[in-house]
Amino acid sequence: MTPKAPGPPPPRRRPGELEAQIITVLVEAGGFLTTGEVLDRLGPGGGLSYSTVVTTLTRLHKKGAVVRSRHGRAFRYRAVADAAALTASRMKRLLSDEADRASVLRRFVSALDPDDEEILRELLRDQDD
Repeated sequence: MTPKAPGPPPPRRRPGELEAQIITVLVEAGGFLTTGEVLDRLGPGGGLSYSTVVTTLTRLHKKGAVVRSRHGRAFRYRAVADAAALTASRMKRLLSDEADRASVLRRFVSALDPDDEEILRELLRDQDD
């Protein structure tokens, strides 16, 4: 039996992509999951290790995006909010680190595609009502 030639490495995830995937798994579960259950639900093709999922869940817990409860020697995790809330929190945190917020927001809005810009305009109009 000849060993398989290794295939190309899986593509790198975008920043925050794994966190969003894990949050989505937890939201869809509707309750607490162990690290192993999260890993199973992420699927075997993800190329993830148990320790990667533990590390990501720990980071999400520190950010307040998940809560955890002790289950024997391990933890079980539940999402506090969905992936969109996690992304919004990350955007807010990045913005708060900048001294010139107006410049950052101006550049952000100018880089939006027309559909996203219109959504933002509608959301801002709704805030005024």
